[in-house]
Amino acid sequence: MSALKLNYQILGEGKPLLILHGLFGMLQNWGAQTKALADQFQVIAVDMRDHGRSPHSTEISYPLMAADLRQLIADLGYDKVDLLGHSMGGKAAMQLACEADTPIDRLIIADIAPVSYPNHHSSVFAGLKAVDTSTLKSRQDADKILAEHIPEASVRAFLLTNLYRDGSQFGWRMNLPLLDQYYSEISKAPQLQQPFERPTLFIKGGNSDYIVPQYQQEILRWFPNASYKIIAGTGHWPHAEKPELFTSLVRRFLTEAVQVG
Repeated sequence: MSALKLNYQILGEGKPLLILHGLFGMLQNWGAQTKALADQFQVIAVDMRDHGRSPHSTEISYPLMAADLRQLIADLGYDKVDLLGHSMGGKAAMQLACEADTPIDRLIIADIAPVSYPNHHSSVFAGLKAVDTSTLKSRQDADKILAEHIPEASVRAFLLTNLYRDGSQFGWRMNLPLLDQYYSEISKAPQLQQPFERPTLFIKGGNSDYIVPQYQQEILRWFPNASYKIIAGTGHWPHAEKPELFTSLVRRFLTEAVQVG
């Protein structure tokens, strides 16, 4: 399995903590958590394959993402790391945690379960594909095009963090054609191999439907040492909607796990 050399940023000192973004994201989305947690941990924020400034590929799957992460951990010289993943990044984190000889010590999963999901992103793909970057004149024009498909300004602002300009030419940092082609693969459950027995925390957005009661059995099947926290008044991006509360939950879990682990 060929691993890619992922782009990453390191901040702080202490026990290493990898942070993984979700679909259409990039490591910059986690700037608030990276800075806040760097006073106690060595935080490694990662661009997943086909996202941010990491290489584009010809295939994407959770085993491939896990191989990328395992290679990064080895390249950085770590034996064990803590791992925090959101959405797609959470599935990749679960994949690596449930593989043999996992390098994961403690695991935090933000608003995702180890299950297959229906299509949540048809309007997002439609909006992104409607933006012709070869003729695009401004970010404002891109926002207007996206608004025809995506009414939520916050979602458009998140997507537009991917838009970059090189001279007079715009482009998307994520590998949009590949993500569109492999979306059904990204929507699938990760290919888990064995239960992860170490401490695990699932953080759910109170208004999100990505973690629902009927998923509990599958969560406990693979993560028997799981605990749960709900952040009221947030959706699928609880770390962005209530960053201070989210960060405090992460910090408390990791420090408590150090004491009892």
